[in-house]
Amino acid sequence: MNVGIIGLGDMGKMYAIGFSKAGYQVYGSDLPERRDELNEALNPYGITILPDGKEVSRVCDVIFYAVESEKIEQVLAMYGSSTKYGAIVAGQTSVKHPEIVAFEKYLPKDIHIITCHSLHGPGFDPAGQKMIVIPHRTTETAYQRMTDLLSCLGSELVEMKDYHDHDRIVADTQAATHVGFESMGTAWAAAGFFPWENASYLGGIDNVKILTTLRIFSYKAHIYAGLAILNPFARQQVKRYAQSESELFKMMIMEQEKTFRERLYKVRDFVFHESRKPLLLDDQVMQEFSLSSNPGVRKANSHLSLLSMADAWYHLKINPYDNLICQTPPFRLRLGIVEYLFRNEELLEESINAALFDKSIRADDLEFHSAVREWTSIIGYGDMDGYKQHFDQTKLFFKDRLEHGREQSSAMIKRLTDQTFLP
Repeated sequence: MNVGIIGLGDMGKMYAIGFSKAGYQVYGSDLPERRDELNEALNPYGITILPDGKEVSRVCDVIFYAVESEKIEQVLAMYGSSTKYGAIVAGQTSVKHPEIVAFEKYLPKDIHIITCHSLHGPGFDPAGQKMIVIPHRTTETAYQRMTDLLSCLGSELVEMKDYHDHDRIVADTQAATHVGFESMGTAWAAAGFFPWENASYLGGIDNVKILTTLRIFSYKAHIYAGLAILNPFARQQVKRYAQSESELFKMMIMEQEKTFRERLYKVRDFVFHESRKPLLLDDQVMQEFSLSSNPGVRKANSHLSLLSMADAWYHLKINPYDNLICQTPPFRLRLGIVEYLFRNEELLEESINAALFDKSIRADDLEFHSAVREWTSIIGYGDMDGYKQHFDQTKLFFKDRLEHGREQSSAMIKRLTDQTFLP
């Protein structure tokens, strides 16, 4: 069985190598100007680089489109009609709505559509990671062939019947989650300080915040832009996150203690009630992964970004634990630290008191509030270019620590996985 990859970026290359190592004949294509580079990188694995996606489509039995979500229709328009009779076609984009629309529009009717989504970035070995598989238009025989192929990567295959369900869950686990971390990064950049040099960001939870933020900004902007803007469910969730943050921030600056506390404890009882099995995020492990060279004395923190996430889940009536079916490392960490905050009554009270009465943290919360508004407006307008520019501007501020942050976050994820935190 010949396997084709159209789009040999970081993820496309990773899967091309994985299938080749499993013994499949792999063909790939990308932009013409990258052909020499790709030949040099992939020929040693026995992977054949063809001139374009049309050539890949004509000779391959299974074809993966590993291109940007915003370009999927353009690429299908060029190559879809050349797809080999009876072949299986999949996409590796994180948003399935534009992908399925393009497949149905440009692929011949005899083509099987079994799409997928790997819930990790190229920095992770696929083995042991979750991969969503969606049999959109196929037969049992073709589906078995596809799952046999995907199984060679060692990922845990999770079937979802409907791509709408996939995008709804991804809106929570990725789009809304990323906006929270991106807003933190933008707020720190706007304030002009690195959080690991500030006493308000020295705790275990803040180590997770910082490393996950650096991890996100170490990747390419288009990945997150597509998730947030092209997913029809994402805008609703991002808007709700912004609304929750704004309402909580107003209570904070007005020092409406009774209303603020009652609201957050109502959120806690809904999202984190006693019957929920805790993720058991390990504080000792979190403390180990600090970028600070001078630990100092930790100051209280409002954790407004985390309070807002839980409040958004409450108002959307989302059970984030159900969404672990589409879990990604940043979402698992975010759910873990939100849970850790809300299930530790002493820490939650410290956060509430800091939010309401600690004026020294108020300026940082204002920067975060402004950053959430900025990101929400960009996403609401569907401004893909604006999203990328805003992302890259923040990325530039942290550029000297991004690679180290990604390495540290990977190590932290592995440690927490090994210590029963991640199911």
